[in-house]
Amino acid sequence: QLQLVESGGGLVQPGESLRLSCTVSRSFFSIYTLRWYRQAPGKQRELVASITAGGTTMYTDSVKGRFTISRDNNKRTVYLEMSSLKVDDTAVYYCEMTNSWGQGTQVTVSS
Repeated sequence: QLQLVESGGGLVQPGESLRLSCTVSRSFFSIYTLRWYRQAPGKQRELVASITAGGTTMYTDSVKGRFTISRDNNKRTVYLEMSSLKVDDTAVYYCEMTNSWGQGTQVTVSS
């Protein structure tokens, strides 16, 4: 059974940084596109960033220039480096691969 486990969330002040990690149990990890989503209270889940097997990345407009997605195929892990965090980035962050999801990690940005 495919498992995705996120970590790295927490409470930070505006302008600070966090790095989220998601480790995947699936073999042949390297051939899959990986995605980070987030869901804020009362809002729909939105795609934040993705990275293909070849390393092509995509970001939603609101995080461009602040967030960086990367992957380490040897560790079967995808990362989301978040800098210059804003209050509006507050959400539960989920990683996704082949329509399987992790449990999510809470990111709270507050002064």
